[in-house]
Amino acid sequence: MNALKDYSELIHEIQKALQTEHIDGWLLYNFRDSNIFATRLLALPKHIMFTRRYFYYIPAEGEPRKLVHRIEEWNLDALPGDKSIYLSWHSLEEELKELLSSAKKVAMEYSPRCAIPYVSTVDAGTVELVRGTGVEIVSSANLIQYFEARWDDEQLRDNIASAAHLRQIVDETFGFIRKNINSNSAITEYDVQQFMLSEFIKRGLVTSSDPNCSVNANSANPHYEPTKEIHTPLHKGDYVLLDLWAKKDKPRSVYADITWMGFLGDTVPDEFEKIFQIVKGGRDAALDFVRSSIKAGKIIHGYEVDDAARNYITQHGYGEYFVHRTGHSIGEEVHGNGANMDNLETRDERMIIPQTSFSIEPGIYLRDKYGIRSEIDVYISKDREVIVTGLPMQEKVVPILQ
Repeated sequence: MNALKDYSELIHEIQKALQTEHIDGWLLYNFRDSNIFATRLLALPKHIMFTRRYFYYIPAEGEPRKLVHRIEEWNLDALPGDKSIYLSWHSLEEELKELLSSAKKVAMEYSPRCAIPYVSTVDAGTVELVRGTGVEIVSSANLIQYFEARWDDEQLRDNIASAAHLRQIVDETFGFIRKNINSNSAITEYDVQQFMLSEFIKRGLVTSSDPNCSVNANSANPHYEPTKEIHTPLHKGDYVLLDLWAKKDKPRSVYADITWMGFLGDTVPDEFEKIFQIVKGGRDAALDFVRSSIKAGKIIHGYEVDDAARNYITQHGYGEYFVHRTGHSIGEEVHGNGANMDNLETRDERMIIPQTSFSIEPGIYLRDKYGIRSEIDVYISKDREVIVTGLPMQEKVVPILQ
């Protein structure tokens, strides 16, 4: 954005959102790109040097206002609104108080008790400074989600295509494992990982980090990833977890992210299948909760989806082994900036809103044995349709050698 007119629609949308949230204004603060959300939202010209603090205040009604340092007084000129200039720390405090004189409640990139750390990009000292003007500070978590996490139609189409590729790659990867095991060829987790990466390249997909193949006890570590130096060989009788995430190699594309389970044999052991079915039950309980709630027109929050999955797994005796949140927001980063399905690591009270996507991926992790996870991706459309991409979902553990 280079012209003032380019921001008019953005400001209008922000003001509508503020009015819906009953917040007097959104105070965007930044210092040397410490606030990534302000940096991305305002999209200021990249050639400008930012070495001093700035504030940009967007009220629920009326014109925005800027507060900039004397030596960088032109830095926000691309944005609409009058500007005030500070020089000393005394004048910063005075001008900030004047900037917020008509406000009682303002949103900032802050989360009470750091409940949602993804949002907390404004430092505690600045929060103290702003509170010193007499205003109440509330979290901008829902505002950030609205402007950071929603997809447009092109992004949805790209995601659907990427998810379909990942689903195909799962089958191709199980086939790659089967071929090597049946021919008595040595094969490791790293080999499987590199096969998946080669499929990404073939299909025009990119990833932020390498996909995961983990066997047996390694799969009990939810964030295990094999490397060239550290990996485990695959043998008949092994439990196999595949976790892969990727997106189209193009600007603004968004991720797909799925996990599947397999067993290196022609018949899956009863215990392994039993625990997978409990994980699947938790997955489906969460998905059913989302579907039924959205259909009924209810407003739901990330923590409630986590509760649905976690309660199911707990009722079946494995709650203590479900050691991470149920799911995460998905966007241009594989872990996006929308609501997470979480009432364990955090209590995520952000609303689940249309045009956003998230994973549902409960797991049970038995130390020194194996971990079992099933991961699907969910998108809520403009019309509040609940879409699962990368179908079909896994219903049973795959007997890889069958």
